Amino acid sequence: MFRGKKYQDSIKAIDKTKLYDVEEGLEAVLSTAKAKFDETVEMHIKLGVDSRHADQQVRGSVVLPHGTGKKVRVLVFAKGDKAAEAVAAGADYVGAEDMVSRIQNENFFDYEVIIATPDMMGLVGRLGRVLGPKGLMPNPKAGTVTMDVTKAIAESKAGRIEYRLDKTNIIHCPIGKASFGVEKLTDNFNTLMNAVMKAKPAAAKGQYVRSCVVASTMGPGIKINAAKFGN
Repeated sequence: MFRGKKYQDSIKAIDKTKLYDVEEGLEAVLSTAKAKFDETVEMHIKLGVDSRHADQQVRGSVVLPHGTGKKVRVLVFAKGDKAAEAVAAGADYVGAEDMVSRIQNENFFDYEVIIATPDMMGLVGRLGRVLGPKGLMPNPKAGTVTMDVTKAIAESKAGRIEYRLDKTNIIHCPIGKASFGVEKLTDNFNTLMNAVMKAKPAAAKGQYVRSCVVASTMGPGIKINAAKFGN
């Protein structure tokens, strides 16, 4: 695979055999974020669980103290007073059957988060095949199926992110932008890692956090010392 000159230069500055402490690793990430745009910084956490088993699922949501640096657009499925509450709380789109129709017939995906009141889940369930693969399906564990739509909208726009295992037992999450600096990224890193640690399933055996890598959009991965997370 061909890599550009900036990437090649960044690779030379990184010790691939080293396990970095969090702040040191994030400093290395920022030193390799050389793109002309404000690169996103991501965490990739490999866990010692098997996502094929229901009792070893790791999923939830957490509000990052400094947000993600990304504008979040919210769609709310609600009716009546709850729909009015969602509009007042700053939802970008609010609806019910009309939104289902837009998604099914117009391929409407101009948002990053979907929130639904519990009574709407029968309706939203019709969209499972299209929302599921995109990671947009509302879920009580993620705080996106709730009667408190005001709180859910506020948290989503403030920087609440959902974490969940993929098929290879890895969690991939953004923790901010390169412009945040090391201190804010460290706060966000620790907040997400603490949430993942608290979500450790009782059925998990052996080492829970197998590895952790941080990277900017265009930069190389930096390995973080996972042994310090209290497996």
